[in-house]
Amino acid sequence: MPLVRIDLLQGTSVEFRRSLCNGIHEAMIATIDVPPGDRFQIITEHAPENFIVDTDYLGVRRSAACVIIQITLNDTRTLEQKRALYRNVADNLNRQLGLRREDVLISLVEVRRENWSFGNGVAQYAG
Repeated sequence: MPLVRIDLLQGTSVEFRRSLCNGIHEAMIATIDVPPGDRFQIITEHAPENFIVDTDYLGVRRSAACVIIQITLNDTRTLEQKRALYRNVADNLNRQLGLRREDVLISLVEVRRENWSFGNGVAQYAG
């Protein structure tokens, strides 16, 4: 059950944001075994003065169109799955939206299964 948070500059269209979410979700289905109906995504748009991104960190030339994607998920994926996820998200967003691969920043936050509650005050995954 990944929880996806997407941060970007304000002013994008509903269609752009919908395609962004779809491209990320399709990549998670294809690479890290996320079921199609397992979808929890939050989009936050920011004014330019509140969205600060290094334009050359690690030699990657980012633009103002950079999108920051944070995915919180169980700590069960392999390094190969993570690499495939990064590549697939960047490819999907480039193909579907024309977003430059350099402008796709992804951070995974891995948690143990007992750190989720899906409602009712219950830790459904806890043993």
